Amino acid sequence: MFELMFCSLLTILPDYLYRRYAQGKRFGKEITFFSVWYELRWGITGCLMLTVSLITMIFYFHPATDSATLYFRTVPIMPVGSAGRVAEVNVGYSQDVKQGDVLFKLDSAKERAAVETNKRKVAEVDASLTSAESDVVKAEAQIEEAKANLQQAKDELDVKSELQRRNPGIVPQRDIEKLQVLVNQRQAGVDAATASRQSAVLRVSTLLPAEKASAEAALAEAQVLLDQTIIRAGVDGRVEQFLLRVGDVVNQLLRPAGVLIPDGAGRKGLQAGFGQIEAGVIKEGMVAEATCISKPWVIIPMVVTSVQDYIAAGQFQGGQQLLEAQNAVKPGTILAFMEPLYKGGLEGVTPGSSCIVNAYTSNHEEINAKETSTSRAIGLHVIDGIGLVHALLLRIQALLLPIKTLVLSGH
Repeated sequence: MFELMFCSLLTILPDYLYRRYAQGKRFGKEITFFSVWYELRWGITGCLMLTVSLITMIFYFHPATDSATLYFRTVPIMPVGSAGRVAEVNVGYSQDVKQGDVLFKLDSAKERAAVETNKRKVAEVDASLTSAESDVVKAEAQIEEAKANLQQAKDELDVKSELQRRNPGIVPQRDIEKLQVLVNQRQAGVDAATASRQSAVLRVSTLLPAEKASAEAALAEAQVLLDQTIIRAGVDGRVEQFLLRVGDVVNQLLRPAGVLIPDGAGRKGLQAGFGQIEAGVIKEGMVAEATCISKPWVIIPMVVTSVQDYIAAGQFQGGQQLLEAQNAVKPGTILAFMEPLYKGGLEGVTPGSSCIVNAYTSNHEEINAKETSTSRAIGLHVIDGIGLVHALLLRIQALLLPIKTLVLSGH
């Protein structure tokens, strides 16, 4: 309507003034209801053509959308491990929490028993280690004893062998052979004691430390499982609609306990979906304006920080059937991410609020470029200038939005 009124000032109104005052025709006399079309046909036709052209230019070069929202990501509250029954709840229905705060606890009788069992296993290995160290000392004593017995047998063999050498026949050969066998036997005893000591040393230095490390690892694993029965807040934020009660069963996949909304969620930026035809216009760095239902009568200056390269409506997952393009419900939009131009611009806007957004094309740099022709510069000036019309329309929408929502919606 605004565009039609504006274009009529340039077409229909001059046409009527010319016929009324230049030609002397009077409205209701020469200019009647039936002769309006014939008398003002050029003005009406020009008005309609100019209106269509103006609306097309405005909405193409200065795109607008009411599909804009302050989206935010929630963090699900669920156990890290397997399912469990709730034993204690530490927060209410709606409450601010800090990172690390305990939200609720699961029944941990099984996990506590596992921790205690593994503690006993570690203590058992420590006792075995102490016993093995005593075995090493015992084996060393046995080695010394075996060496002493071996030396005694060798000395006796050497004495009798020397007597036999000096006076053959004085010592029976059978005695010498028995002593040689005794020396070999006691040498074997020394070797056995040495092997026993080596076995005890290996048990102390390798086997038992490995068993202890395995037991400590099992204890650490059991402790982790026990700690997982205590569900804590992963980030600073606010728990909302937390209806968990003692006795409930929560599961990592099927039954989460609730959601945690991180601090600052939905307060840093706005996401707006523009029509696909405007893909060539929406660029990073464009200035935009927004007005939101949760903060009426306020225009928020924004800037486009990034534009998503893909349209979500084209996404599909592989399955058992071929993709049929005509089954698409509706064309997708170009998603643009925006942030307030000034600090605190989104204060007072509730995360998730619906907004209306206008983006404005600016050709200032191209207009001031030396290589830009005069005709193109004039055209770019016109394009930038008509953005004022769209800015005015947004302000009219901001003024009428509460009335439309509260009065005309019928609620």
